[in-house]
Amino acid sequence: MDKRIVRFMPRKTIKLKTLNINSNQKGIIVVSAVNFFEGGPLSVLKDCLNFLSQNYSDNYKIVALVHDIKLVEIPKISFIEFKKARKSYFHRLYYEYYQFKILSKKLKPQLWLSLHDITPNIEAKIRSVYCHNPAAFYKSSFRDLFFQPTIYFFSLLYKWLYRINIKKNNFVIVQQSWMKGKFIKHFKIQAEKIVIAVPDSKEMPILHEEKNDVYTFFYPAFPRVFKNFEIICKAVSILEKKIKIPFNVLLTINGTENKYAKSIIKKYRKIKNLQFIGLLSREQVFSYYSTANCLLFPSKLETWGLPLSEFKTTKKPILAADLDYAHETIGNYEKVSFFNPENANFLAILMENILKNNIEFQGNIQSKLSHPLAVNWEELFEILLSKEKFQVY
Repeated sequence: MDKRIVRFMPRKTIKLKTLNINSNQKGIIVVSAVNFFEGGPLSVLKDCLNFLSQNYSDNYKIVALVHDIKLVEIPKISFIEFKKARKSYFHRLYYEYYQFKILSKKLKPQLWLSLHDITPNIEAKIRSVYCHNPAAFYKSSFRDLFFQPTIYFFSLLYKWLYRINIKKNNFVIVQQSWMKGKFIKHFKIQAEKIVIAVPDSKEMPILHEEKNDVYTFFYPAFPRVFKNFEIICKAVSILEKKIKIPFNVLLTINGTENKYAKSIIKKYRKIKNLQFIGLLSREQVFSYYSTANCLLFPSKLETWGLPLSEFKTTKKPILAADLDYAHETIGNYEKVSFFNPENANFLAILMENILKNNIEFQGNIQSKLSHPLAVNWEELFEILLSKEKFQVY
């Protein structure tokens, strides 16, 4: 394993040993992810680097820019650490818009792939950015400012962060067609330069239904204001007054997570059909998928909406927000109906119909996705490195 590590510090001269490129290698691929440190984003980085290590390291030198090498040690990858990248946004922007330019001039990469939204100020033959945060297209409110000010300001900040240098990319990568449409409309990016990269679910575990004595609805989500827990609580409060059929609704909060979660618990804790079970590990979530009878997914904003993909494998009912991301994520599926994420009364009606076993599901049909399109890392890097498909600005 190549254990070469270089640490960059603000306001210090960069000292970088020349990376050895053997005669069989075409050049350098840089993957930048200095802001990834946990959860889904870190998993994406590991998946990307594992793929490059196994498939491209013989032909290219792979250089990964990371926050901490201990989080992503992978063979055949050269790492450069940016220990202060997460200390403040000053450090992050300092790297993205100043130091990365110096680094790129030294490395002279064939491809620079920024995995975290910001288009850095760099030089490379092929420049690409993976835009996975939909915050720029979220209509925040003063309620958001009160409960989670970070989300409120991110919704404003990302409108500008995305815009900076965006047209200097040869490729902009998004996960869904609706985001591609937003980038075309708001940032005037040419459609052929926006790659739709559908998350690869080939290793998704197959889930099997387990019997449950009481019909159970399940909503796994971290308590952020746009996750919209309150519409479920309102629907349940309506429903429990109308029917005598026993049912449970499991929500993955307990009030200790943040101010928003605390407000939900305080307002709805006396509703007997609600169970606030707290945050779960990924393994626990899959266990609940097996026992739950129906997935609820009222989120107002998602890059993808992973529980929708995961719960589909059970072939059990899904009630989801009637938003573009949900339709795209679910794809072809019969046992799904959609609701306005602001309409608790209609959600209550859908839940009642399911409990009475007289619901007629809307179903969903996968819309045709435009090209360029990649369904895995192999197809994505084929697009990014194809000389016929990129044009230098």
